[in-house]
This record gives sequence, structure tokens and C-alpha cells, in this order.
Amino acid sequence: MKLLICFGTRPEAIKMAPICLELTKRHIAFKLCVTAQHRQMLDQVLGFFQLVTDYDLNVMQPNQSLNMLSSRILSEMDTILEKEDFDLVLVHGDTTTSTMVALAAFHRNCKVAHIEAGLRTYNKQSPFPEELNRQLTGKISDIHFAPTEKAKQNLLKEYINENNIIITGNTVIDALHITLDKIKKGYSNTSIEYLKATINFNKQVVLVTGHRRESFGTGFENVCEAILEISKKHDVEIVYPVHLNPHVQNVVYEKLSGINNIHLIAPLDYPSFMWLMSKSVLIISDSGGIQEEAPSLNIPVLVTRETTEREEGIISGCSILVGTHTKKIIQEANRTLAIDGTKNKMINPYGDGFAAFKIVDFVQKNSWVND
Repeated sequence: MKLLICFGTRPEAIKMAPICLELTKRHIAFKLCVTAQHRQMLDQVLGFFQLVTDYDLNVMQPNQSLNMLSSRILSEMDTILEKEDFDLVLVHGDTTTSTMVALAAFHRNCKVAHIEAGLRTYNKQSPFPEELNRQLTGKISDIHFAPTEKAKQNLLKEYINENNIIITGNTVIDALHITLDKIKKGYSNTSIEYLKATINFNKQVVLVTGHRRESFGTGFENVCEAILEISKKHDVEIVYPVHLNPHVQNVVYEKLSGINNIHLIAPLDYPSFMWLMSKSVLIISDSGGIQEEAPSLNIPVLVTRETTEREEGIISGCSILVGTHTKKIIQEANRTLAIDGTKNKMINPYGDGFAAFKIVDFVQKNSWVND
């Protein structure tokens, strides 16, 4: 059985790392390919989980369009798949990497397994381009590892064979548990030590992130206005690791610089971000991964998006969809900060930390891989 695991971005690396570690634990050989759609942030995750790549496509270039990125991934992957015959290619989620790698594998008549399959908003502009990416990857894939029952139902509505859908939970919860266990055992780094020295953790900490394309411009301006008002109304420490995209940085630094209790910092490496998240009482974010991780830490999330493919969190009350509406963000932040969250234990609808075990178990035990 020849396995190829492919990913390109930091979120993919975080969510695929537990699968790599589980395969290694069981002495199952695999090849690891990264497109390096994110370079620096990807390398940080590879280093933390001690993953070594067999193929590094290094496709990212300055100001590269999605079409150019797609064409480069497709071409580079074709070279690899021509060189080696794999029984199964595993891809993750909703990135340009996952879709182009799946398409390249399909063109070479190689089976594809989709991790985190079945998430949908059915609005191809929100999130963009992720929604259409995950739909296209779903159409190509042979096996669908769905994180939740809701994701499975989405796939069934699209006429995916039920025998090819396996509910596993989300591997991001596995990664969270692995990371927090390392921190508990004494792991630290310069970023964590910097945060300890800079932030007053005797106060409530509000963590903010944002990067979605659909929020560029007015959306980010509205979110910043809300954050400014929250900083004035509450005795809190607001920590905002600012995304490197100029569309984000220009607005955030213009609106929020120079405020005593707002800390605009550089993007954090994965373990440092998990450490900071674990110290927070509220998160304001448009991140999908954070919506999945935060319930395990009993932290509510205000989701600054108009739609979310992670409805389970909304339904269970772990997350609140606020969009980029200034008044709504302020209103929900005021309400949430007034509640003692420690008294209300959340149940994470996205998994129990054993997703990678279930995925590798299925791959190991099913002969379809070699058909």
C-alpha cells in the first residue's frame, strides 16, 4: 500500500499532522508532499510536529493569482504522480492545494481520500474560494472522512455513496490535545515567553483574528470599530495577531494602533497561538479552525462571517454568527463578557481527539486501497 499525503497551508498541516503521527506510530509507510502554499507558517508546523517532507513544491510566489497557483500545483503534482504510483492520495479540507492535488490524482487514475469532507455553506462566494474548493474536491474523492453527522448528510444530499463516508470527528481536536499535552509537560518558546511578559493575564483576555477575503475593506473596518468600542467599555486585554495580508494590516493598524489595552502583534506560531487561546475568555474570529478548537477549551467564539459551514457550533451555542456588523459584535461581546463561562462546560461537536485513529484504522483495514 503506497500512500501520499499532501497539504500546503498551515491549517492543513495542523489537521494532517495527527494522521502522519498515527501512521508513523503504526509503522505504516507514507510519502509526504507539501506545496508550501504558505511557506513560513507551514514550516513552523512541520517543525513542531517533527514532520519531514519527501516532496516540497515551494509553489508560492509574490502576488500570485489563484489561477497561477492552481496551474503550478497541477503541473508539479503531475510530475510526482508520473514518477511514483500511489494507491491513495490523502488531501484535506478546502484549499487550492487540496483541490488541485485531488484533480491531479484523478487525472492519473489514483484514488483520493478527503479529510474534513462535507462542510458546506452552498454559497460559492462565502467563503471564497474555499466553498467551491471543497465541493470540487468532494466530487473527485473516492473516500470521504466527514467530521460530523451534518457533514455526512451534506454529502448524502450530493449523492455520495454512504459506504464511502466515514464519520471521524475533526483531526484539529487531535492536534489541540497533542499540543496542550506538550505545553503541560513544559514546552515553551520565545513567543510564549514574550506573551507572558507583555499581556496582563490577570485581566480577561479577548483574542482576535481575521483574514477572510470576503471581509476586505468595509468588513474589516467594521470589526475594528467594534474592537475599539469593546476596549473602551471593558477592563480587558485584547490581543490581535495581525494577518500578514496588506488588506488586513493596513486597516487594523490604522484603526487600532496606540490603544493601551489592544496588543497588535505579529502572527504566532501554532503552539504559541494554542497557548494564548487557552488563556482567553472570548474569541472574535473568522477562522474555521478556531470554531472547532475553542469548544474544547470552553471558550465562546463570535464568528465574523455572514455564513459558516460549521453550523454544529452555532446550533450547540459554542459559536455565535455576528458577521462584520459593528453593533452586533459589540452586543454579543458585552453579553458574553458578563457571563462566567467557567460555569458552563461546552461539549465540542467536532470530535473527541481520536479522528486520526479512526482514519488510519479505516485505511489500514480496507482492501479497496489496493483495488
